[in-house]
Amino acid sequence: MKMKPILTIGYRFLVIFTSYLMFILINGHLSFVIASEKSKSRSFVVMDASNGQILYAKNPYLKCPPASTVKLMTAIIAMENLDMGSTVTVSRKASSVSPHKANLKEGDRISVEKLLYAALVGSANDAAVALAEAAAGSEKKFVRLMNKKAKEIGAKNTKFVNASGLPASGQYTTAYDLSIIMSYALNYPKLQEIIGTRVTQIYTETGDSIFIKNTNRLLWVDEDLLGGKTGYTRNAKHCFVCVAERGGDKVVVAILGTPSREELWRETKMLLNKGFEIIGNNEKPVIYYTKTNYNLKVKHKISLKKKNDRRLIVKKGSKKVKSKLAAKKSKTKSLAKRKARAKTLTKKKQEQKKNYNVANTRKGNGTKG
Repeated sequence: MKMKPILTIGYRFLVIFTSYLMFILINGHLSFVIASEKSKSRSFVVMDASNGQILYAKNPYLKCPPASTVKLMTAIIAMENLDMGSTVTVSRKASSVSPHKANLKEGDRISVEKLLYAALVGSANDAAVALAEAAAGSEKKFVRLMNKKAKEIGAKNTKFVNASGLPASGQYTTAYDLSIIMSYALNYPKLQEIIGTRVTQIYTETGDSIFIKNTNRLLWVDEDLLGGKTGYTRNAKHCFVCVAERGGDKVVVAILGTPSREELWRETKMLLNKGFEIIGNNEKPVIYYTKTNYNLKVKHKISLKKKNDRRLIVKKGSKKVKSKLAAKKSKTKSLAKRKARAKTLTKKKQEQKKNYNVANTRKGNGTKG
């Protein structure tokens, strides 16, 4: 009779002990699950800057629009092809590019170094285009250099279309590639100095001053942060790539497609801490993939043909569709002719009736009494 309670107690102890053991086994990965649930970005990568190893990532190879993070590669190519002290004359094209801008005017003369500050600190599109034209003669030729460099350093899933990051069809990167680009940029101490600048003032040769404040808000609140580059367009959403140093370790974080700027800062801080934690505890890297409703693929153009209240989606180049359209066109012409003929007959009948009424009136009222 006493065996049943003893078995029950033993069973409960076994369940509790097993649960505790399982918790110990998965405890190292528990924080990753929590972090993944809290992330609202399309993708991110946490990378060890010393060796390029991924420490933690979500959809690291998902192609996304890069927005103004493009300017990091623009700065790299400019530094490799221009002398920092050389002077650039701002062209009409550069001065008329869409905002965000430093409001440079056509004909302004300004040094390469100052343009780099404007492009990286203030995210100025006009400064980025001016650098591109100075380095390669045109933005189009400059973009070729950008794409060539991307492949050389291992950013193989990146394609640039312009030097500013403004919306452009076919322009994309991945969080992994963006991390590689930032890691490569660290080879240039001057670039690291610029992206870590909170505020600055630049001058043109004529003495015009331009005040620039960094778009990276974390520079004011995170002492570990060395610098970074922000980006935003409606399609790309909020993007960011940065580097931080703690205890001699450097961690790069790249985030693409975050819904808000506040969320961007929150996730960045969380991921930086996670990166240093993984390095400090010598933990294994974690990469996970999630379903995303974002698709970078360009949709094929379609033409819409209306028929009453119905819409027909027509694929261009289809012989079957072409014959149907030709038959429809012929039918429409035939219908138009019938309507025109009926209208003409109706008009003639109305004229005949009118003439008849006039004749009758004349017969009845020929003389006055």
